[in-house]
Amino acid sequence: MACLIRTARRTLIHGLYRHHISLQSRKAISAFLLQARLFASEPVAKSPFQANILRILRTEIEYQSEYAPPHQPVTKFNSFMVEDRPGEQWITMRGKFGDAESIKIEATMFDGDDGGDELEFLCSAWPDLLEVQKVYMLRRDGMPARPYMGPDFRKLDAKIQRALKEYLEARGVNHELSVFLHEYMMNKDRTELIQWFGDVESFVEK
Repeated sequence: MACLIRTARRTLIHGLYRHHISLQSRKAISAFLLQARLFASEPVAKSPFQANILRILRTEIEYQSEYAPPHQPVTKFNSFMVEDRPGEQWITMRGKFGDAESIKIEATMFDGDDGGDELEFLCSAWPDLLEVQKVYMLRRDGMPARPYMGPDFRKLDAKIQRALKEYLEARGVNHELSVFLHEYMMNKDRTELIQWFGDVESFVEK
């Protein structure tokens, strides 16, 4: 309706400039524009369908906020700094090993910086263990579009598995980190869910 009002108003105003209009016509147009402005300023009544959606959304937001309210996310875990970007589905953790080696952990996806070769571990964090699935090399200076991802880690020789796990543990990537990531991401999921419900509610209210 607002769009139709704006269209009608533009048509009438353009007519004022393009044609000679009698005083009586001007009064009629002024009255119409006044009515249009008053109508547009009145709040639009919600349909039963909209009202029902808003009721459901508000009930869900209240439930999620009271049943398992998300807590303020931490910004540091052991020697790692935690970077959380609201509205996104992953977090980044950064740390150092020695003076020259930088460690970057992505909870759900990879996004390496430009530089030399990198050894990347694809892992799953569970409440009781950290499961390594893939280990592969990335050559940033000339990386193919789809690099070879390496064999299934669980099918490698036990000695190789143990050696690579020790490599990770020396850098703080261990069972304790797995527990932290699992809890952190569950909390983040609740936070993002409540925010999503709020965004949908705001959209429906417009």
